[in-house]
This record gives sequence, C-alpha cells and structure tokens, in this order.
Amino acid sequence: MLIGALLVAFLLSIFLTPFVGKLAFKLGATDKPNERKVHSKIMPRMGGLAIFLSFFITFVITFLLFMDDFGEQLPLLVGALVIILIGMADDIFELRAAPKFLGQVLAALIIVLWGGLEVEFINLPFFTDTLEFGVFSIPITILWIVSIINAINLIDGLDGLAGGVSTIALVTIATMALIKGDLFVAMVALIVIGSTLGFLKYNFHPAKIFMGDTGALFLGYIIAVLSLLGFKNVTMISLIVPIIILGVPISDTFFAIIRRVVNKQPISAADKSHLHHCLINLGFTHKQTVLLIYALAACFGLAAIIFSFATMWGALILVTGLLLIIEIFVEKIGLVNSNYQPLLKMLNFKNKP
Repeated sequence: MLIGALLVAFLLSIFLTPFVGKLAFKLGATDKPNERKVHSKIMPRMGGLAIFLSFFITFVITFLLFMDDFGEQLPLLVGALVIILIGMADDIFELRAAPKFLGQVLAALIIVLWGGLEVEFINLPFFTDTLEFGVFSIPITILWIVSIINAINLIDGLDGLAGGVSTIALVTIATMALIKGDLFVAMVALIVIGSTLGFLKYNFHPAKIFMGDTGALFLGYIIAVLSLLGFKNVTMISLIVPIIILGVPISDTFFAIIRRVVNKQPISAADKSHLHHCLINLGFTHKQTVLLIYALAACFGLAAIIFSFATMWGALILVTGLLLIIEIFVEKIGLVNSNYQPLLKMLNFKNKP
C-alpha cells in the first residue's frame, strides 16, 4: 500500500506538472529575472500546485480504500488548502509579508485547534520531572509550524533545491515513522515524497518550472506537521530529532537572522547571502551546489536516525559535534559575513607557537 501510494503520487505529479506550468503563465504566476535571481528568463512558478494536487488525490484515494475515519484527517487537508491558496495568491500577486504570515498562522491554527496537534510537555534529560508548557503549548506549536514553513521557503533559491531537501527530510521522517510503527505519518510522508519527486523531473537544473511559494509553503507545512506528529510529547532528546532532520533549512534561516543583525539590516530583508549563494560564490556550479546541499541534508537525516537510538550521553556528544561542524562550515563559507570567524580565529590562535 505504501509503495503503491508513492508511485501513484509520483505518476500524477509527472502528468499534472506541465498543465500547472501552462496555467501559471495564463494566471501571470511567473518569475522574472533580477539581481537576486540566478535564472535569466521568465519562468512559470506556482508549480507547487502540481505537488499538492498529486498529494491530495492520492491521499484521498488511499484513505477511502485502505484507512478508516477519513473525517479525522480533514484538519490536515484544510490547513494544507489554506497554505496552497496563500502560496498561489503570492505567486500571482506577490503579497506583502503580513498577509502571508497571517495565512501561515491560520493554517497552523487549523491543525492545532481543530486537529488537536500540540506539544504539551517534554521530559527533561537527567531529571525525573516533565516540563509542562501549559498555556504556551499552542503558541509554541504554532511557532514551530510557521518557522519551518518559512525555513523551507527561504532555501528555495536554486533549481530543485527546496524540493530535494524537503524530500530528504521526508524520507528521514518516513523511515523513523516506519521504525516506530506509525503508519499514518509514514504514508503521508511517502505520498508527498512521490509528489515532489515527480515535480523534480521538471524542476531540477535546468528547471522548466519553479514550485514558487505554493510549493515551498506547502512542503514546509507538511514537514512541520509530520515532524510534530512523529515526535511530540516525548523526551528533550527526541524533540531535537526533527530539528536535526531539518538541519539545512533551519541553519540557513538561523544564520540569515544572525547575518542581518550583525550587518544591521532588518530581519525580513532579502539578500543574496544564503547557503546556496555562498557556495556558488566559492566557485561551485549550480548543479554542484544543489547536490552538495543534498549531501548535507542527507548527513543530517542520517545523524537524526543515529541520534534517535543513542544513549543520553551519546546524543549530547553527537549534538555538540554537529554544532561545532556547522559553526566551522558557516565560518569557512562566510554565511554570516567574511569577518565572522570567531571559532576559526580561536583555533588559529591556539595553534600559534
């Protein structure tokens, strides 16, 4: 059933994407070249609609044929529909930040209040007590969903980048869900994987269509929700697992904020200094940059799986090692700016005679 659902979604996406591309041109959902873009011609965006339609059709068919209580899944679908409408509106009309943010919050509220998805507590390492979030459980859950939505959106800067990174994250989530016996999370993840892989046939460099905010927001929403469904209300160590899975987009977003603070720019300001920009500036080609970031995402995914089976001390050592590697990598490629090298300077100082 799971492999069949993945294949159906994959084939549907391959079939639907060219039609969505034509629709994007008719609706004016196109991406024009400018100084921040790496493409040189007008491209159709809104390709994420093909990912969503493939997911939606496969999801409904699978549930009607093999699963019970389809009505319980309505909050997930309605939240996804809200995200898709916001993404389409932005791809067509280029919305301001405020309505986009409100739409993301609305989608999160639907799955939290109607669907009952909340991170209510965590068990603290080295302690017997639990940390209850109480009235903050809903805001914390909404913050997580909105943050991951925007993290995926920010990394959508090269052909096939957001789709590939999202697919790797979903493969990790599906693998861990199958290990835990969570059939629902595994099934939804595999359907989205199939839908995204079908779209990547047209989106990998040189792309024929972009996913636009329609795709990036949808993938961010699904990944955020599935990660909470799979890892909520558990130990502090398990709560870190989805953060590791999404290490690439979360790190890029975190250091983008640091970069703007250091450079005294507004947090929401757009720039051309994200991870993929830095790698291209170092001399990597478009395709090499995407494949390198895929490899980084796969390493994070593998680390998350290892982390989930580690002992408490092993997990802490792994996290510490990951943080050090990320920091050195960030300083090496100049992700904040060329002068930001505190750890490298400290290591260099210690190595001096």
